Order: sequence, then structure tokens, then C-alpha cells
Amino acid sequence: MGDTCVAMDEWVQNPTADTALDDILPCMDNATAQETLSESKEVIFQLAAVVNQIITNVSNNNVPPPPSFARPPLYYNQSGPLVPVLCNPYNPDKSDRKCAAGEVDFSNATQVWKNYECQVSKNNTCITVGRLTPDMYTQMTNAVNVSYGLYHYSPFLISLLDCSFVRETFTAISDDHCPDLRQYSKWIYIGLAMVSAAVMLSLVFWILYERERRHRKYTKLAKAAAAEDSFQQKRP
Repeated sequence: MGDTCVAMDEWVQNPTADTALDDILPCMDNATAQETLSESKEVIFQLAAVVNQIITNVSNNNVPPPPSFARPPLYYNQSGPLVPVLCNPYNPDKSDRKCAAGEVDFSNATQVWKNYECQVSKNNTCITVGRLTPDMYTQMTNAVNVSYGLYHYSPFLISLLDCSFVRETFTAISDDHCPDLRQYSKWIYIGLAMVSAAVMLSLVFWILYERERRHRKYTKLAKAAAAEDSFQQKRP
């Protein structure tokens, strides 16, 4: 585990170097990651702009009803309150933009727009009050869902590509857990060293004990042999 902390620290300090984690964490360079993020912002901006053009130029366009044989595609008997436009989170230069009053954002646009949907006839003309046909509502909902996904998840995905998310995670692990881990590892090392020393001393004492026991055994045998020889010599 200590080696893991060292490997994480080395990679965090220099992710482009040839480290132990370099092969399993192939990271995109920051310039490429930022370019990818910029492209995702452009897609979000364009989708929101297209949706707002439809709302402004078609849904909220109060054109007079022409003769039935000459109805333009912009007229489908839309009526009622105007549909609120979608909040575009970016300016044309891709800088962040705050929503204006009356705009709906990605989180509630589909629910709000549902109130402006009308029922249609067979020729796709509104027969009830409303400014969005079911087909228009579906297409606008799809555009919002795509924009919502890009807006909320692109930064996280980019952080995975350039490994900034991994870097932050490793830093948090190193700061929060590695110091205690190093301390515990040190204690474990000291404990193992003490156990090893105790085992070594036990072996030494056991060897000394065996030597002493054998020495006493041999001494007793020698004394017994000497006593027997002395007894034999004293016999007539």
C-alpha cells in the first residue's frame, strides 16, 4: 500500500513522466481536451439557437390565417400565450451567459413547453389552443435532452480525458489516507521487527538450552562411567 501512495504521488506531480501509472492511465493533453470542450459548447449554443428560432419565427408568429389552399408552412392555427424561449447558457464567443427573465432552462423546458402543446387534425393543424404541435414538441424535447447531456456531462467527461478528475481523486486519497497508512505501515514494520527479534532470541535460548541439557546429560553419563570404573578397580 505504501508503494501505491508513492506511485500516486509521482503521477500527480508529473503525469507526463514515465511512471508506474503512465501505462494504465493514458491521458489526453490539456489542449486537445479544451478543444473538445469548446466544440461541445458550440454544439450546445447552436442547438439552443435553432430551438429559439423555431419558437420566435414559427410558434410565436401570429400570422393571419390565409386561405386554406394557400396556407404557408408557418401557419398551423397556432394561438394562445407565447412560448417562452430556451435559455442559451453560452454567448456566441462561448463564454458563460446568465438566463434572462422569462427564459426556461434545460432542466424545466420540456415540462413548461408541454403546456403550450395543442391537439392537431389529420393535416397537422392545431384544433385546440396551443402553439406547439406534438411533432414540434418532440423535436424540441430531443434537442433539449441532447443539449442538457452535453452541458452537464461534458466537463466531467473532459476531466476524465485529461485525467484531472483522476488527479484530484489521487490527491484526495494521498492527503486523506496515505499519511495514516504510512504511520500504520511503520507500526506494522516495527511490530514485525519485534516479532522477528523475539523469534530469533527464542531460537538462541532454545539452542543454549539444548546445549546445556546435552552437556548435563553427557556429564552424568561420564560421572556414571567413572564411578563404574572406580568400582571395578576396587574389586579384588
